[in-house]
Amino acid sequence: MKTIIEPFRIKSVEPIYFTTKQEREAILKNAYYNPFYIHARDVLIDLLTDSGTNAMSSHQWAGIMEGDESYAGSESFFHFENTIKDITGMPIVIPTHQGRASEKILFSIIGGKGKYIVSNTLFDTTRANIEFSGAEGVDLLCEEGKLPEVPAPFKGNMNVEALKKFIKEKGAANIPLCVITVTNNSGGGQPVSMQNIKEVKKVCTENNIPLFIDACRFAENCYFIKLREKGYENKPVFDIARELFSYADGCTMSAKKDAIANIGGFLAMHSKELADQCRNLLIITEGFPTYGGLAGRDLEAIAIGLNEVMDEHYLRYRIRSIEYITEKLVAAGVPVMQPAGGHAVYIDAKLFLPHIPVDQYPGQALTGALYVEGGIRGVEIGSLMFGKYDQDKKLIPAQMELVRLAIPRRVYTQSHIDYVTEVIIEVFNKRDEIKGLEIVEEPPMLRHFTAKLKIAGDHMN
Repeated sequence: MKTIIEPFRIKSVEPIYFTTKQEREAILKNAYYNPFYIHARDVLIDLLTDSGTNAMSSHQWAGIMEGDESYAGSESFFHFENTIKDITGMPIVIPTHQGRASEKILFSIIGGKGKYIVSNTLFDTTRANIEFSGAEGVDLLCEEGKLPEVPAPFKGNMNVEALKKFIKEKGAANIPLCVITVTNNSGGGQPVSMQNIKEVKKVCTENNIPLFIDACRFAENCYFIKLREKGYENKPVFDIARELFSYADGCTMSAKKDAIANIGGFLAMHSKELADQCRNLLIITEGFPTYGGLAGRDLEAIAIGLNEVMDEHYLRYRIRSIEYITEKLVAAGVPVMQPAGGHAVYIDAKLFLPHIPVDQYPGQALTGALYVEGGIRGVEIGSLMFGKYDQDKKLIPAQMELVRLAIPRRVYTQSHIDYVTEVIIEVFNKRDEIKGLEIVEEPPMLRHFTAKLKIAGDHMN
């Protein structure tokens, strides 16, 4: 395999500020062992998220200068709208300031007590907005998706038989929406096959349940379909995307991912009745329907980014970069999600730190160790993020204990990625020294953002 070369040239740079290991130990302690409290300046390689952390192209920056900032009916909105219509085939497009705003609007309207939203796997803000409405989010991930180290081509798939069974048990009338997340972020950035989407659509149609796509990383998923699913190897990614969206009644998207922008999102759909309700709520919470909480320059950047992301030279580089780091870690014996996902490397913290019980949050402990060793900031996707309590306040752990290292688009070079790999292996070689954590303060929802922790059993911490 030849050296991965970035399919772009670098025109502008920003400095990285270096810290010592001793400084990082103090920073992490002062941040309550939660990477969200660490100042960005104190991070060497920031893999906390690929959301809004992308490097925009010269074309996007040129579009920003041309952004039409008219309050109503701006030309930038129509460029944004037409681009999304062209990709999704959906006639109604509603801009929002980011993906969770789209989710908030959608689930405020269709959610409610006694209702269930089913999915392959819901991400944190999606689940929180469902639960805030009073509804319950239900994950129906395929069995192979629950086994991090066992390779399979489409581990993000929904379990179709489980979907049929759930509909029969709860009743279709109590399930206002089915959501397929592409790629499956909480499940390791794993793709969903076109065949699975078609099968889910068939079940939804038979039960009169609308199907929405969480399209944050649609282009990466479509490229996986091109690589791995028979019959799509010679199809352009744009055509694959059009087919994927053709099976959906609507979609939500955070444009901070596969639109390669720093802010923004949208709702798109076929139903005029639902769209009217969404627009009414949009005006109250986000803004007028032709800007939806965004500046005209942001609408331009998103429209341009949505086309750039489907460039297959870019996608080949993007997917290969994640494979590259995954392969190096596997060769060193580090337990990671296999095969490589589309936007991140996922370390299996339960296998990495078998001496730390799940109620001491091994993923969060590993996240802290990576920061101390090399200034790398990642995020736990395990029982801190998704764990709940039973009636006796005992932790109900998440299905998997993962640490996600999300790679921002067009930001880091191969030498940065090599450094990340070296740090992970170094931490792995002395993993027995890592201690578990316990929560000292937490909010009722989305606790991983603001929870405060300490080293387990450390009364002086």
